[in-house]
Amino acid sequence: MLMLEQAGFVFLKYGIKSVTMDDMARELGISKKTLYVHFKDKNDLVSQIIQGKIAQDQMACQSNSSCAENAIDELLHVNRFVSEMMNDIHPSVFYDLKKFHQDAWKLLHDHKWEFVFNTILSNILRGKEEGLYRQEIKEEIIAAAYVASTDLILNGDIFSKSEYKSHEVFEEILHFQLSGMVNEKGLKYLKQRIHKS
Repeated sequence: MLMLEQAGFVFLKYGIKSVTMDDMARELGISKKTLYVHFKDKNDLVSQIIQGKIAQDQMACQSNSSCAENAIDELLHVNRFVSEMMNDIHPSVFYDLKKFHQDAWKLLHDHKWEFVFNTILSNILRGKEEGLYRQEIKEEIIAAAYVASTDLILNGDIFSKSEYKSHEVFEEILHFQLSGMVNEKGLKYLKQRIHKS
C-alpha cells in the first residue's frame, strides 16, 4: 500500500515520536480524517508499517538466498541489503518503537528471533553442506549471536552514527563472524569476494 510506504518514509526520516498524526496527514497530502479511515491511531499505523516492512524484508532475503552462488555469497548479500536499509533510518526510531509502540516492537523482535534466526541457521547448514563452513560449529549459537549483534549495532550508545556508518559496522561484524565460521576453502572464497568488492 502506497500510503503505508510513504508514512514509513516519514517516520524513518524524522523519527516516530516527533511525528504527530497531524504532521503525517500533512506530509501525505491528505486530511487527518482520511488518515483515520485507514488507521485506528498512531499505534495502528506504526504496527502496519512494521508488518509491511517485515514482509518486504523477508521477500528480499528469500530472493537473495535463492540467487546466491553459495552460503557465503548469500550472507554477504543479506548483510548488504540490511546495512543499506539501516542507513536511511533516523537514530531514534528503534528507541521510539521500544518505548512507545510495544506491539510494533514485538513484531520486530519476533521477526528477528524467528525469521532472521532461522535464515542464519539455514545459511550455516547450507555452508556446511557446501564444504565452506567448519563442520564443528554449533549453528544455533552462531545464529543467536548474529541476531544479537544486530541489536548491538542498532544501539546508538555503542556505535554512534556520527562516528561510524551503519554499513561499515555491519560489514566489519559480518566479516569477523564469517572468518570464524569458514574453513580453509571458505576463507579463500571469502577473501576473493572481499577483494572484489
